[in-house]
Amino acid sequence: MATRTEGGFRQAQAWLHTWCGLWFSWLLFAVFLTGTLAVFDEPITHWMTPEHHAEEAAAQSASANAPTADRAQRLAWGMAYMAEHHPTARMWELWPSDAKGGGELKVYWFDADNQYASAELDPADGRPVAQKPGQAARATLGGHHFVDFHYELHAGTVGLWIVGIAAMAMLVALVSGVITHKRIFKDFFTFRPKKGQRSWLDAHNAVAVLTLPFQFMIAYTGLVISGTTFMPAGKLLHYGAGNAAQARFASELGDGGKPERTGRAMPMPALALEAFAARGQQLMGQPVRAVVIDHPGDAGARMGVYGWNGEDEALRRLSATTGMAMFSAATREVQRVRLPGEADGGSVLLAQSAMGGLHMVSFGGWGMKWLYFLCGLAGTAMMGSGAVLFMVKRRHRHLGEFGGETARVYRLVEALNVAAIAGLALACVGYLWANRLLPVGLAHRADRELQVFFALWAVALLHAFVRQPARAWREQLAALAALCLLLPALNLLTTGDHLLAQWLRGDWESAGVEMGAVAFGLAAIGGWRHLRKAAT
Repeated sequence: MATRTEGGFRQAQAWLHTWCGLWFSWLLFAVFLTGTLAVFDEPITHWMTPEHHAEEAAAQSASANAPTADRAQRLAWGMAYMAEHHPTARMWELWPSDAKGGGELKVYWFDADNQYASAELDPADGRPVAQKPGQAARATLGGHHFVDFHYELHAGTVGLWIVGIAAMAMLVALVSGVITHKRIFKDFFTFRPKKGQRSWLDAHNAVAVLTLPFQFMIAYTGLVISGTTFMPAGKLLHYGAGNAAQARFASELGDGGKPERTGRAMPMPALALEAFAARGQQLMGQPVRAVVIDHPGDAGARMGVYGWNGEDEALRRLSATTGMAMFSAATREVQRVRLPGEADGGSVLLAQSAMGGLHMVSFGGWGMKWLYFLCGLAGTAMMGSGAVLFMVKRRHRHLGEFGGETARVYRLVEALNVAAIAGLALACVGYLWANRLLPVGLAHRADRELQVFFALWAVALLHAFVRQPARAWREQLAALAALCLLLPALNLLTTGDHLLAQWLRGDWESAGVEMGAVAFGLAAIGGWRHLRKAAT
């Protein structure tokens, strides 16, 4: 009796694993692939903005040789610039230097349209740095496209909810998969090549078990960091609904609520900023990253001093929050101090911040990023192999789950498999091609790159329905291999840059993007050759 009960339970879990996994596998594959690429969003953005490379190299050379002012003078210049050009802005944000006391001098403010604006000042004399003629950079979302798509599908709150539901389905599929496969850990050490369905199941089990803790962690933390969106009852009960309530919640969550203007003028000598900066640095124990002034020129002004996270801190702390010290500008009284690694809002938000650090790999340096990248690829392979396994199992044995419509549903699944796996990969590398082929001065250029991404994906879906599944797989993998392997040549033709030059100047970010594309291209060739042999 117990055996029958156990068998029935495991059979129910197998059904749940199969169908919950299938209907969400295409979306989860897209979320995992773009999330894996998002681990290296900064290098991808660097590669996609080649006009900045020469400027960055020149700036590094100039900063190493040119005389530079100290922090007190830089802050004074920043204050003087803001007082002259943006006296009515409700917030001034001054970034005087990098963690070592050198680097750029930048200022930020909110303009009349409530948009974040910035200007760069010369760190040697405080004058605005003029835009060099002919140096306009191409507008692009860069690697942040993969970040946005990964968690909200470029669809705002609706997309966030869709991804959240998919993450819940992933947790269900993981738990039911562990229950279903009693010998899952034994099967991890077994791989039988060229055995059709058995080989796909072995591959699916291997990548799943290898990174099972990572998959649980990434799905769970993805839900936690958006917890107030998925479970808004507490927020709505306390703050109410509407944009004003949301703004109040965000303000209190971020900084405890900004002070109100008093209407009484209170000029502040520019050089007094250094006193606040020095005291803030002493209180929080970090070099000063930024000095933020709320309601400048008003008696209710507040000074915020924020710190830089050092490399050693990023290696050992899950929470990426920096130190912060708040002062009253009028009385110089310390209002609040946050030490590095702490979070505003107490232990609950500190836990959420740590969860965010786990999910977005804000700790551990490049070594941890590579570990996440490899685990992400394994998770992507788990989703893809599970979707393919569904059809391999049914390709020669009709199970009739949908009655007379079963054949049509199987054809739909086959096409969606091709478009979701090979087609999405095509769209991702096509996005990089669009970055090089679209004119630099094109209006709404970043939007056009995004449109190329979705257009290529739509074409891949149409192609998957028009062609027979086996041909569609081979043709899309061949196109993927060509686009990946030819990306370095495209970069050479359009910008004059190439791998050897990147290697010689130490531009590992650009070189890594191109070598990664070549690696994906070689993998696509391997898949194409395997399918070609299977067809003959």
